[in-house]
Amino acid sequence: MENVSFSLGRALWAFLLAMLGSATGQPLGGESVCTARPLARYSITFTGKWSQTAFPKQYPLFRPPAQWSSLLGAAHSSDYNMWRKNEYVSNGLRDFAERGEAWALMKEIEAAGEKLQSVHAVFSAPAVPSGTGQTSAELEVHPRHSLVSFVVRIVPSPDWFVGIDSLDLCEGGRWKEQVVLDLYPHDAGTDSGFTFSSPNFATIPQDTVTEITSSSPSHPANSFYYPRLKSLPPIAKVTFVRLRQSPRAFAPPSLDLASRGNEIVDSLSVPETPLDCEVSLWSSWGLCGGPCGKLGAKSRTRYVRVQPANNGTPCPELEEKAECAPDNCV
Repeated sequence: MENVSFSLGRALWAFLLAMLGSATGQPLGGESVCTARPLARYSITFTGKWSQTAFPKQYPLFRPPAQWSSLLGAAHSSDYNMWRKNEYVSNGLRDFAERGEAWALMKEIEAAGEKLQSVHAVFSAPAVPSGTGQTSAELEVHPRHSLVSFVVRIVPSPDWFVGIDSLDLCEGGRWKEQVVLDLYPHDAGTDSGFTFSSPNFATIPQDTVTEITSSSPSHPANSFYYPRLKSLPPIAKVTFVRLRQSPRAFAPPSLDLASRGNEIVDSLSVPETPLDCEVSLWSSWGLCGGPCGKLGAKSRTRYVRVQPANNGTPCPELEEKAECAPDNCV
C-alpha cells in the first residue's frame, strides 16, 4: 500500500513539474503556443508609397524632402512591446519618432532582452532617401519569440511614424510563408505639430499613440486632413518572406540607386488623392469710389492658401465687387 502511495505521489509530482515547465514557456495572455520548427529566417522589405500624387497636401519637396528614416525592429515574445496603439511610448521611441535617434530605443530593447529574455534578435534596414522607395533586411524568429515589431519615422514630421506591433509569424505548428501588410501613419503623442514641417511643440501632458486618418486630427491645417476621403491610402507597405536558402545566399531586391534614386515607378498602383482648393477669408471692403450723385463701386479680395490637385475642387473667384455710395465723391 505504501509503495502504491509512493508511486502515485511521484507521478503527481512529475505531472506538476511538467505543467509548471510548460507554463513558463507559454506566451502571456493565453495566446496560442508556437510549435513550429526551432528557427526561421525572413526577409523584410519596406516599401514607401508616400508620393505627391497620393498625398498632395503640403507634400515636402525640400529642406528636407519627403523620406523615411532607417527601420528598427525586434523579434520578441508577448511580454515585450516596442509600441502599442492607445498606449504611451517609451522615452526611446519618443526620441526615435521626433528626431530619428535610435540609441535610447536600442538600449531599451537590449535591456528587455537581458532582464526578461523577451527579445530574441534586433534587426535594422537603411533609410529611404525619398517618399517612394524600398529598403530590406533579414531577421530570425524562434518559437518562443515569434512576434515581430518595427518602426520607421516619417521625415519630416513632428513625431509621426509607421510600423508593426507584435505581428506573429507563427501559425500553430508552422511558420507563415509570406505576410504583406499596408501601413498607415501614427502619432507618437509627444509633439502637437499639425504639419510635416511644424516646429517643436511638446504635447503636455503626453498623449497615447493614435492612428492618423483622413479626418483625425480634424483640423484643416493637418497635413493628412482629406475630408473627402473615407480613409487614407496606405503610405507604406511591408512584406515578410520566409527564406529557404542559407542567409549568405540571400540577395536583397536590386534598387538601382544610381539611376533611379530609389524611386518606384508604378503609376497604376498610385492612387490620385483629390486636393480641394482652399482660400483665405475675404479682406475688408475697400473704399467706395465714384462720381457724386451716382452709385460707386467697392471691392474685396481673398487669396489661395492651397492650390487644387488631382481633380480637386477648383478655386472660386478671388475678387468681389459691390455697388455703394461713394465716400469721397468727385
